[in-house]
Formats: sequence, C-alpha cells, structure tokens
Amino acid sequence: MSETRQTARPSATRRQVLAGTGALGVGIAFTGAFSELFAGTAAARGRAGYGPLVPDPDGLLDLPKGFRYKVLSREGDALRSGEGRVPSNHDGMAAFRGRRGGTHLVRNHENRANGKIPVPTVEGLTYDPEGKGGCTALALDRRNNVVDERVAIAGTAVNCAGGPTPWGTWLTCEETEDKAGTNGYTKDHGFIFEVDPADPRRSGAVPLTAMGRFQHEAIAVDPRHGVVYETEDAFDKPFGLFYRFLPNKPGGGLGSLRAGGKLQAMRVPGVADLSRIQETGARFDAIEWVDVPDPLAAGTPIRFQDFGPRGITHAQKLEGCYWGGKCVYFVSSFAKSAQGSAADHYGQIWRYDPSSRSLTLVLVFGPDTDLQLPGEEPDNICLAPSGGLMVAEDGEGAQHVFGLTRRGEVYAMARGRQNIGTPEEPAWGEFAGVTFSPDDDTMYVNCYNPGTTFAVTGPWHH
Repeated sequence: MSETRQTARPSATRRQVLAGTGALGVGIAFTGAFSELFAGTAAARGRAGYGPLVPDPDGLLDLPKGFRYKVLSREGDALRSGEGRVPSNHDGMAAFRGRRGGTHLVRNHENRANGKIPVPTVEGLTYDPEGKGGCTALALDRRNNVVDERVAIAGTAVNCAGGPTPWGTWLTCEETEDKAGTNGYTKDHGFIFEVDPADPRRSGAVPLTAMGRFQHEAIAVDPRHGVVYETEDAFDKPFGLFYRFLPNKPGGGLGSLRAGGKLQAMRVPGVADLSRIQETGARFDAIEWVDVPDPLAAGTPIRFQDFGPRGITHAQKLEGCYWGGKCVYFVSSFAKSAQGSAADHYGQIWRYDPSSRSLTLVLVFGPDTDLQLPGEEPDNICLAPSGGLMVAEDGEGAQHVFGLTRRGEVYAMARGRQNIGTPEEPAWGEFAGVTFSPDDDTMYVNCYNPGTTFAVTGPWHH
C-alpha cells in the first residue's frame, strides 16, 4: 500500500465505458458472475445501496444520509495505556466480540524503517527493537466508546494486512523480506505473528516461521480443516505466489500454529501467470500444491526458488483474502504488462474450492482510464451485513469504500475527505482494514494517511 493518491482530469472514455455497464453513478465497472462470491453463505439477499454520499461539513468522511461516524483514534494522539503515541499508517484490521456487548479491534501499522510514528516498544511484546511496525488493540464498549487502547505487538515491520482466525485471534502479516542487518533490523522479517485481541500478552511476539518468510499480505482460514491460505504482495517480477499452510495442529487455538506444519504454493497446470486469464468464469481443475523448498528463504526468496521443471504459478499484487462458504477467495489488485505481467487488468477476484481442487476467475474490475474516479485496484475485502461485499479500493484519485450487492450492484459507501495534498493538487489517503462488529451494526474502517480509525453506524440492511 502507498500513502498518497494523485488526481487526474476526467475522461469521457471511461465515462462511456461505465455508462455501458450501468455503473456510471458510482464510477466502477466489473464483469463476472458476482453471485459466485456468496455461494454457500447465509447472508441476506443484499439490497441496493444507501443513496448518494452527503458532504461532511467537518471534512473527514462523506457517508450516505442517515449514517454517522465517530473518530475512534488518530495518529499522534496519546495511547490510553500511556505507552506512547498512536502510530501512523493505519492498515489491516479485524473486530472481535468483547465483554458486555463491546468490541475488540486489532489494527495493523504498516511502518517501514523510516515510519513517521513507530509502534512503541513494550517489554514482552517486542520482536525486534528496531522494527517500527506492529499492531495496536482498541477495546470499545457497546456504544463504540474507546475504553482502552494499547500496543498489541511491536518491533515488527510493514504490517500490512492479515486475517482473523476461527478461534478469535488476529494473524498480522509483515509485507517485507528484509533480513537482519538491512535497514537497521536486528532480526529477519517477513513473518506472520499471532495477536490475542483481548490480552496481547498471552500471544507475545513469536514469529510463525513455518508459515513462510515472504512479502505477506493477507490470510484466510478454512474453519473446518484449519488450513491457512496466504497471499504474497510482490510488485516486481517474479511476482507473488498463492500459498496454503497445513498445520500440524489443525484444531486451532491460541499458539497452535507454533507447532509448525507444511507450506505449499499453488500450481495451475499450464498457467505461469494468472494475469493471462481474462475471461470471467474460466475454471481450472486438478490444481496442484507444491511443497516450498525453503520456507524460511534463508538464501533465496520463495518466489525465486526452484519448484521443478514445471515451475509455479505467479500473480502480480496478490492482496485481499477471505473465506466464504466452502471456498477461499483472493484478490489480484492489478496487473501491468509494462511491469512484467503477461497481460493487463484492473483487479481480479479468484475462488479456490478445496473439495474439487478447482480455481475459478469470478470477477474482473475495470477498465479504468480516469484516475479522478474510482474503479480499479481492489484491496481489502470483507463480507457486509447486507449479504454483499465492502471493498477498499487502492487506486488513484478520490478514495472510496464501495459496496457490492449480491445482485452485482455497486454503490459508494464512504469517501475520504482528508486532503493530504494541496488545495491546487489535492490527494487522499487510501482506505484499509474495513471490517464489521460482531453484531453487524458498525462498520470500522481506517484511513491509511493520516492514520484515522472510524466507526460508522446507521440503517444497515440486515
């Protein structure tokens, strides 16, 4: 993820394309069997959106009429624990059930070695004292008042996304491959760490080394079999891989992943680069899973390693990942042939069905030629109370959270108004970490820069 987004002049070409899809009003286009994204779920039918966005007089967040927001936390403010300041670069996040109707939030901070406000180091919760990233944990009461905010893990690096586990913990992912001695780090980075949202000291700061050392983005857990699926966000060639981790203790529970397991990478026979596939509905059977030669990448990054004469399947910008029904869905945010991909696209959503060992291209976003309007590079994705999806777009220009209904209708749910550019050349920080409270009454979402966490309430469709 990046920190600033630039504007561009409107494009009649893109408006014509969007008008042809019926999506002109919200500025996003896609093709594919959208209903596939919800196969096997028990979510509601998914009515259309909530109407046009109303400009926020305070200049923070535009929402539809009837919705309101509360700012829970901003970078630079004092942590309620007294451990220091709220770190910058708010990224992936998840919500967990708390006591007496409250909610626990765990929030990533994608700080690099030169991060503006690092995650404060705390004894017993710090992996590498020179790492500037990590997570903070917020405890909220049933009215979304912050009753506690503290460090959940520190000394990690570039904590981008991750995912919740069925047993109620958060897996935070480092999106880096830097080793000890690089950027001042004293330990190798590129791992997954488990965080207990209610009591971070129970989880500590232990890298789950068997799950691989690479540029992690997000994870999703098969709740029945305990298999963990992992995406790799590699911008440059060779691009990232899609992984699965077979734990030695698939029953789950805090600390169970420390028992190790086997890391494998997905091979789609005959497909070296997923960007080559352009037709939605394209299905590949007999998907293979190949053991990773060196999960710790001691000498060579995993995506460079030798997977045999048949190679392995790569994809540019593998990002969001979630479990729905009996399948895992993952996102390729974009592919650009100028950067080495086999073909161009503006975002794909793939579905892998473990029972049939099949991979299907479900959705393709774009095309997009107007950077002032959204419609490219889907990133964080979560299921919404209405039965659809909420998508945090990681593109150029104005920054939105989009809703996508089960019927394939698209609507703008939120628009960021915090200008981090100039009046003449405005720019906006992207959204990240969109998630819902356990009772589905609140949407929590982060603005990456300036780091801001919002709680959004209103007349949600249930």
